Amino acid sequence: MSTRRVIILGSTGSIGTQAIDVVRHVNTLHGEGRSEVRLEVVGIAVGKNVALAMEQCRRLNCNELAIADADAMIDARATNDSGVRIRRGADAAERLVREVPCDVVLAAIVGSAGLAATLAAVELGRDVALANKETLVAAGSLVVPAALHSGSKLLPVDSEHAGVWQCLVGAHPARDAWTPPLASPPVGVSRVILTASGGPFRTWPRERIEHATREEALKHPTWSMGAKVTVDSASLTNKALELIEAHWLFGLAGERLSAVIHPQSIVHALIEMADGSVLAQLAMPDMRLPIQNALAFPCRSATPARGIDFATLRSLEFENPDLERFPALGLAYDVISAAGTAGAVFNAANEAAVELFLAGRIGFGQIGRHVAATMSSVGVSPLRDLDDVRAAESEARRAVARG
Repeated sequence: MSTRRVIILGSTGSIGTQAIDVVRHVNTLHGEGRSEVRLEVVGIAVGKNVALAMEQCRRLNCNELAIADADAMIDARATNDSGVRIRRGADAAERLVREVPCDVVLAAIVGSAGLAATLAAVELGRDVALANKETLVAAGSLVVPAALHSGSKLLPVDSEHAGVWQCLVGAHPARDAWTPPLASPPVGVSRVILTASGGPFRTWPRERIEHATREEALKHPTWSMGAKVTVDSASLTNKALELIEAHWLFGLAGERLSAVIHPQSIVHALIEMADGSVLAQLAMPDMRLPIQNALAFPCRSATPARGIDFATLRSLEFENPDLERFPALGLAYDVISAAGTAGAVFNAANEAAVELFLAGRIGFGQIGRHVAATMSSVGVSPLRDLDDVRAAESEARRAVARG
């Protein structure tokens, strides 16, 4: 039996709250002798939801908290009574990671805000349960070499990358030999295929997608996620980000990565082997499964997720994505090919454009055009450190704001 100490970055978001459910579930199994591992949350980081964060600290018996919003209201008396140590400010999450010993950091802060804290965890040699795909999209050329140097494992939490990882483990007799990041492509693998539900606009004509409303974009047919990720799923930008992330995690060039629409969201990833056979990972769409797989690695035990009822599973459909209706996917290959700051520009431009859409200032169809125009106008520069990432992101955001 072993205990894994966990820091959760983004504990009040969708992934963070589900991770806390997983922690409680795994520890219940551990108490019953049905899990080899126990999970202890030793620190959490949030944006500004102090009330929920304090409640989480109480429930988890956690005494280390980071709050990004320096102006967030805190009940000083309640804080003193709880004994929770609080860090505040934009670098609070990074300080939490550097100051609190742990075994695994769950990186679940949406967007590029959690990049510095995630890179700190990697540099310290801590395993990272990676739910924030923007980390590798914007700074893969910094994070992956640092992980290979320190021995940090990047354990995928996205269901698709978790699926690829499980397929690779199944294809190799040493179960952690192909745990990402990989310094070189996995031997014997010809291609990795990520699946996408297609989002709410899968069957819509281009003209209707162009004028989709905020409410329509937020009605995802399969997954329950935050607003930004849900909009990205509607435009298939989420899949573009995942292709770039897969490039960094598994050491694969763009021509060995592809995506396919699979509306049932049962098959999460496929790997095509050199001999022509294909391995697939199947599971019900429930984020608690990949979260638990990463946090408890290498232990596997029962999850709260519902199993597949094959007797009632009537069909598994697959179709190629339409790049005219969903142009973001094509941009992913441009980013992989260009390298440098291309990922940071792509990610920041999309974040800024989605913010404008959610605020009602641009239409849905304008998101992709803003991103493509920004990538063209800003261009690509060498990526040497986090300052280069931040500079590229700032320039991209200014370009989107100018329209």
